[in-house]
Amino acid sequence: MSITLWGRRNSANVQKVSWLLAELEMRYEHILVGGSHGGLDAPEYLALNPNAKVPTLRDGELVLWESHAIVRYLSATYASGLLWPVEPRDRALVDQWTDWVATTYQPAWVGVFWDLVRTPPAQQNAEAIRKGVAETVRLQRMMDSRLAEVPYLAGEELTYADIVAGVSLYRWFTMPVDRSSLPHFEAWHERLRARKAFQEAVCVSYEELVGRLAF
Repeated sequence: MSITLWGRRNSANVQKVSWLLAELEMRYEHILVGGSHGGLDAPEYLALNPNAKVPTLRDGELVLWESHAIVRYLSATYASGLLWPVEPRDRALVDQWTDWVATTYQPAWVGVFWDLVRTPPAQQNAEAIRKGVAETVRLQRMMDSRLAEVPYLAGEELTYADIVAGVSLYRWFTMPVDRSSLPHFEAWHERLRARKAFQEAVCVSYEELVGRLAF
């Protein structure tokens, strides 16, 4: 086994992969690319990832890009029965929430992050920020309702669904937004924040991104 991960540490999508690897206590090489590190347009990187984004993962001869594909692969290969439920019915719930994050939740909260944090103050649109926060909170209420029933999104145990959704939490709870009181969502945050892997992979400063739309 020889795993290499490419990406910047303050990328939420990279954090999904680094968090999962930390949960499994797997050793790997991390090559910093993207953001202030540059390198996304280098021919050798494009040969690995023609999409020119992060993350990219190599495991032996296999090269993958797209964070959720990487998370699923690593979970199935190295965490079967743990982060990856064996029973298809159980795994279907994990995939339901994982896909919902990709199509619905992440666009909402990342939109707020771009509008409020990445955009210089003089260029910010207050109405767009208000709408983005309202939509993000609406979706978090869905999670709050689910988390009133079970401790994790797919049930009783941590799965990769919590990882892809949970990378939002450090930014959400450190951004200057009005947060609604969602007790079950907040308790989930506390459960995740107590994990060493979450602290290592997700609680990463995004200071260099503030007021910066592009590098």
